[in-house]
Amino acid sequence: MTMGMPTDIKIIDCMLGIPDTEDRSDWFAPFRPLIKDQQTLQQFAMPAQYMFKDIPQTGQQDDYIRWTVEQMDKHGIERALVGWNDNATSRRAREMYGDRFFFDLPCDPNGGMDEVRRIKRIHAEVGLSAISVFPAGTLPQVAINHKYMFPLYATACELGLPILLNVGIPGPRIPMETQKVEHLDEVCWFFPELKVVMRHGAEPWQDLAVKLMLKWPNLYYSTSAFAPKHYPKAIIDYANTRGADKIIYAGYFPMGLSLDRIMGDMPSVPFKDDVWPKFLRENARKVFNLP
Repeated sequence: MTMGMPTDIKIIDCMLGIPDTEDRSDWFAPFRPLIKDQQTLQQFAMPAQYMFKDIPQTGQQDDYIRWTVEQMDKHGIERALVGWNDNATSRRAREMYGDRFFFDLPCDPNGGMDEVRRIKRIHAEVGLSAISVFPAGTLPQVAINHKYMFPLYATACELGLPILLNVGIPGPRIPMETQKVEHLDEVCWFFPELKVVMRHGAEPWQDLAVKLMLKWPNLYYSTSAFAPKHYPKAIIDYANTRGADKIIYAGYFPMGLSLDRIMGDMPSVPFKDDVWPKFLRENARKVFNLP
C-alpha cells in the first residue's frame, strides 16, 4: 500500500538560493548579451518569468541568510545546495551555517585553464560539493559535449566532484542547441567515473534522459525548477521502477518557486513508499558525498 509522502525525513534540497537583496537584475548578467526580445529585457524580473506565475518575493530582510534558514526550517529542509558566489554572503553562510549549506561552484568553460585553476583554488578554500554549468547561459554558448567542457569534466573527476548541468530547452529566451540531452551520451561514455546530474527537466527529451540513465550508471536527474505537479511522468515512472537511486529532489527557491508551493504540491506526487527517502534525502547524500 502506498502511504504518500512521509513527514519525518530530513530533506536535502539540491537547488536553493540565498538572496543578497530584493533586486534580481544580476540574474541576467552572464547572458544578457544573448537576449534579444524586448519583453525579457524591459519587463521580466527574472530571465524565465513567463514560465513562473508567482515568483517568490523575499521582501526587505535584515539578514537574508538567517531568513533563508528560517524558510528551510519551516519546510523540514535540513540541508541545501547553493551556488558559491565567492562573496560576503557565501562566506557568511558557510561560517554561520556550515551544517545547513553545501556548495556548488558555477563555472564558465570559456575560461579554459584559468577556470580550472579557479575551481581548484576555491575547492581548497571552501570544500565544494559540486561544480555546475548552465550551457545555454555561457557566452559564447558552449554545448555539453563541446571540447571546452572537457577540462571541467577532467577537473571534476580529479577532485571527486559531481557536475550539475542544465539540460533541455532553457527557460530564458536563448538558443537551446547547447543543452540537447543527446550530448550527455558522449560525456558519460568518455568520463565513466564522473557523476553527472541533470538540472531543469530535460524537456522535451525526458524519455531520452531516462534511456540514458538506464544506459549510464554515472548519470542522475534532479527536479530543479519544476513544481512537483509538473514533474514529467517519464521521470516519476522511472523512479518507481528501475530509477529509485537516480532521481534527486531539487527545488527552485527563491528563484522561481516558493517552498510553500513546492511542498504544497509534493504530497500529490505518486512515488512509491520506498522511493521517497531516496528522492528526498539519500540519493543526494550519496551523490554529493555528504556525511
